[in-house]
Amino acid sequence: MSRETLEVDVLIVGGGPAGLSAALRLSQLQKQQGGEPLSIAVLEKAREAGAHILSGAVLDPSTLRDLIPDFQAKGAPLLSPVQRDNVYMLSERSKLRLPCSRAEMTDIIVQTAAASGRRDGSIRYWLSSGPGSLELTPARGAEPGFFVMIFAGLSYPERWYTEGLRVMTTTYPIKAPLYAITKATNYLPNVLMQMEAKEKGFDNGVFIDEDGNVGESSNMNVAFVTRHGVLVHPKFDHILSGCTSLRLLELARAHQDRARVTGVEVRGISVAEARASREMLLLGSSIKVAPVVQWDDQVIGDGKPGPVSRTLLELLEDDMRTSDRLIPIPY
Repeated sequence: MSRETLEVDVLIVGGGPAGLSAALRLSQLQKQQGGEPLSIAVLEKAREAGAHILSGAVLDPSTLRDLIPDFQAKGAPLLSPVQRDNVYMLSERSKLRLPCSRAEMTDIIVQTAAASGRRDGSIRYWLSSGPGSLELTPARGAEPGFFVMIFAGLSYPERWYTEGLRVMTTTYPIKAPLYAITKATNYLPNVLMQMEAKEKGFDNGVFIDEDGNVGESSNMNVAFVTRHGVLVHPKFDHILSGCTSLRLLELARAHQDRARVTGVEVRGISVAEARASREMLLLGSSIKVAPVVQWDDQVIGDGKPGPVSRTLLELLEDDMRTSDRLIPIPY
């Protein structure tokens, strides 16, 4: 059986952008260097080179311009220049047009932190659809905005950590899951709950859902340590999945001995079980980890801050200063 053989100097498999660019650049370099011309072959499975990958593509022609400066005069099939570019952040509950890429937003945060000169503080940032109007939707033609604020951070009484907090069951209803799990500026129920608690001599409040399970506090998550030493946290299907809570759950699972817990669970927690817990905690980016020693007229545990609240706070503070997830700030 005889087969046709074609000898070449360079064989490139695949006639996509990379393969075609490689073949063209090799040919250009060979002409610049002089000598015997190279025999270059591109092996492509489609009917014509690039047919299966370039059709309908949106591309930046800068690299093509480097390879073929007069590509337009030669009739390259780039027929519709891009006039506008919109990037949207889509999720199950929102649609926001981004003013820039995620990488650029990260850089804005880093540069703003550097400009502030603060080495210990808090960062807050907001993504906005743009200026509003007298209607409910953004004004026509409004451009999205990204806002960053660096500040010293919220300050809480030292006694919250040394003596513990007192909280009450709020009389205000917990937000519907759609609004509770979406990070937005709709904080009216949370504000009313905290105002109610302070008016009645408590430090904060706690939402209870319609099934009698624990929800969250005003702008903080809650967690408990059971009589058996298990760290339990309410499910995130009807409360905000706070970044501090999520990180603490990771740290507690990875360092159970140091955290002084026997396990970590995320599940529904009834009020009766919560009140019978050994420790109750408030978790958040500002408060970090603070012990609760009284809920309504019920004393939690022995009425004093417990060991888990202290060890979790230590774990979190260590992680905030030594984690491999840290981003350097160019002060």
